Amino acid sequence: MYSVELYSRVRRACHVDGMSERGAARHFGIDRKTVSKILKHSVPPGYRRECAPVRPKLDPFVAIIDQILRDDMSRIKKQRHTAKRIHERLRDEHGFTGGISIVTDYVREKRRRTREVFVPLSHAPGHAQVDFGLACCRFRGHRDKVFMKLENLHDKKD
Repeated sequence: MYSVELYSRVRRACHVDGMSERGAARHFGIDRKTVSKILKHSVPPGYRRECAPVRPKLDPFVAIIDQILRDDMSRIKKQRHTAKRIHERLRDEHGFTGGISIVTDYVREKRRRTREVFVPLSHAPGHAQVDFGLACCRFRGHRDKVFMKLENLHDKKD
């Protein structure tokens, strides 16, 4: 893995100083293909997994766990399954022989990926906020779609 500092030196030599890819490869002591990859990416790309990890004990039960988690979404928080309870159900009802840690890890990751995320909006004083949208309404006896423009006129000056 090459450092970010090498990436910036190679990119500067080729893009700013006009050095060729072959010249940069010779100058920095790296392969020409590596130089062309460096020129495609501004920072070193991280590790990329080729395929999902194989979980021989858990994979046959993933659909059951997913169904339990989907069913839990319609329940109040106090009545939802914990990872420990899911493990117990898999063991007792479906003959699961794996450990609790692989179930816990899977449930944690699944919940993290399905969690609802909100991005707070903040605007500096004196700026107006405008949003556009589409809504359905009943107008003169028939249903129709209308386009809306919503404005925050609190700080807006005419």
